[in-house]
Amino acid sequence: MSGSIDPSQGPEITEPKKKGPKVLAVIFVLGMTGFLATLFWINWPKPRMRPEPLNPAITAAIQRMPGKADAIIYIGLKEIRGSRFWKESVPDSLKKTRLFRTSAKLQELLDKNGIDLSKDLDTLLLGFQRSGRKQQKFIGMAWGQFAGKLPAKTLESASLESADIAGHRAYALDSNFWVSPLGQGHMALASSRTMLAGYLKPAGRLLDRDSVSAALIDKAVYKSHLWFALSSPLWTVGALQSLTSGNRDVKSVGNLNKIQQLALSIQFGDGLKGQSEWVYKNRRSAFFASSFLWGTIKLSSNPGTRTSKHAKAFLKHLGVQQNLESVIITADLPMTAFRKVMNRN
Repeated sequence: MSGSIDPSQGPEITEPKKKGPKVLAVIFVLGMTGFLATLFWINWPKPRMRPEPLNPAITAAIQRMPGKADAIIYIGLKEIRGSRFWKESVPDSLKKTRLFRTSAKLQELLDKNGIDLSKDLDTLLLGFQRSGRKQQKFIGMAWGQFAGKLPAKTLESASLESADIAGHRAYALDSNFWVSPLGQGHMALASSRTMLAGYLKPAGRLLDRDSVSAALIDKAVYKSHLWFALSSPLWTVGALQSLTSGNRDVKSVGNLNKIQQLALSIQFGDGLKGQSEWVYKNRRSAFFASSFLWGTIKLSSNPGTRTSKHAKAFLKHLGVQQNLESVIITADLPMTAFRKVMNRN
């Protein structure tokens, strides 16, 4: 018997298969699939909610505004006060809070004539224009019982000067506050005689010459209670920074400093329904912003995070979606969510 081993009698030995190329191919295919899916999602126009139509009287008032608007703000206080949410969920202390800051002279006039704007003002529409670095010009319309408490004799005696403009008497109640009664419960407001004259003697239609504002107003879904359209990036960033002033890193949240325009609208009913649209310069910026906001909301809503349970309850009612150059944030908040916050202390 020989001590040598015949190789032909032993197990067959094969070289290991090289998996590297196949793994790389799979990774490449998955990467391309993800890239194409993202590209498709960014460039796919998603369905939109159909916006409510503007009230004809509000449309007519907007059309008469002079120049172009950096911001247009509408508040339907009468409709808000009639909502169940206002009656049952808003604390009385908040209902009695002064809605607008006025000069001491103007507030004295209101108090002297028994005017409480939180009760006597029904509807307010304001358009703003930037003048210089800080000064804001405005033109607006107001409807409500307050107008009947300010007859011509009272306005004349309280005014710094007065003038006739396009058949209407106008009064300067302060250095930068002009008013002109236009009928029962109806008054024009302006920061200057020039702005008031531009409204009373309109040259053209604002929504025809200001396509950005026209588009933003159309993006405001709810038109009856509260909406605003900010076409100026300075107004937009300033408003968002004010709303989130408690966050030191506000400029990095959702690329806020890159937002070009903003539209927001809120409907008061059995709760609050709202939608805000942030318009970016391009679709890529909108996609990254929506991804960040969506991820932040989902992460903050998870159990075990440091987010309070009341904040988590709010976050569950929020939705975020990128739609071309826009980030659309929706909210449908029931009254129970607000009651928990009000009673948590």
